[in-house]
Amino acid sequence: MTALAVGQFRDTRTGDRNHMSWFGGHWGPVLVAAVTATVVAGAGGAASTIGPWYRGLRKPSWQPPPWLFGPVWTLIFALIAGAGVIGWEAAPSVTSATFLLVLFGINAVFNVAWSVLFFTMRRPDWALIDIAPLWLTILALVVTTAQFAGTAALLLMPYLLWVTFAGYLNLVIVRLNAPFTVTAQAE
Repeated sequence: MTALAVGQFRDTRTGDRNHMSWFGGHWGPVLVAAVTATVVAGAGGAASTIGPWYRGLRKPSWQPPPWLFGPVWTLIFALIAGAGVIGWEAAPSVTSATFLLVLFGINAVFNVAWSVLFFTMRRPDWALIDIAPLWLTILALVVTTAQFAGTAALLLMPYLLWVTFAGYLNLVIVRLNAPFTVTAQAE
C-alpha cells in the first residue's frame, strides 16, 4: 500500500483505494498537531516560571536572554506541528502513522517533564537526566520521518539543535550551582 492522504491508502498491486479516513481527512492532522503543540507548549510554559529562585542561579555569560526563549520555543513548536502533519500524511500505513504519533506523544511527555523538573521542582540535576530521553526521542522522530517525509525530518532539526544547546546549558547550570536538594526548593 502507498499513502495518498491521511488514512487513505492504495493497494500497490491492484490500485484500489481503501478510504480508511481514521481522523477527518486533511484537516484532522492539522487540528491534532495545532492543539497538541499548543497544549504541550502551554504546559511547559506554565511550568517555567522565572522567579527569584531561577534569577538567583549562577548561569554562564553566553546564556541567551530570558526573553528569547519564548519566541524560539514558539517557532520550534510551529515546526514540530508542521513536521507532525507532513509525517502523518506521508506515513505509508496506518501502523506507521500510529507509531509516529506515539513517538510524538512520548516526546511531548519528556518535553513537559523537563520544564517541571527544572523550574517547578527546582531540580536542574534531574532535568539534565531528562534531556537524554528527550534528545533521543527527537532523534527518533528525525530518523522515522526521514524514511517517508524528508521535509518533516528537516523541520525537526532546529528542535534537535536547540535541545542539544539547552542540554549543554543545563549541564553548565548544574555544575555552577550543585548540589540541589529538596530543601532548596522552598523560597
